[in-house]
Amino acid sequence: MKSVLHRENGTETDTDAGRYIDPVTGKVNSRYVLSDKLWAYLQAYAEKHRAKGNGFGCSVVTPEDTSRTLSARYYKDGSEILISRGEGLNPRRLTPRECARLMGFPEEFNIVVSDTRAYKQFGNSVVVPVIRHVAEIMKPCIMQLKERHEPCMQQGILSFTQ
Repeated sequence: MKSVLHRENGTETDTDAGRYIDPVTGKVNSRYVLSDKLWAYLQAYAEKHRAKGNGFGCSVVTPEDTSRTLSARYYKDGSEILISRGEGLNPRRLTPRECARLMGFPEEFNIVVSDTRAYKQFGNSVVVPVIRHVAEIMKPCIMQLKERHEPCMQQGILSFTQ
């Protein structure tokens, strides 16, 4: 997580014009911190399901951890991936910029929609570097198939797009 989280030591350059970082404190804006009521609800909900033997649970991670999968429902309560702010402090949600980083989007990717829309879009996305790597692995096989079928393609018997 360390590679996707905002630096909260005053060195983060918020390319989103102060959208995510408080310019005074250098910390992530407080609107991403869970309220006492929501945090208490999520903990009670997780405990209720744990007692029943169900798998629901909110996930609180530190910069040293690996996160769970981001989903399109992240905008609702952020329970899949919550960021620890230290002992006794309510955790916070990821910012949309952190979601973009998690999904492999470049830093200069412009987020022009609301947080809710951004969470839905990133949660429905694929991890860009993973798809790039899979495509690189597939390319030699596809090229080999194309070479093998070249005579048929020249005669119009087979189209590579079929």
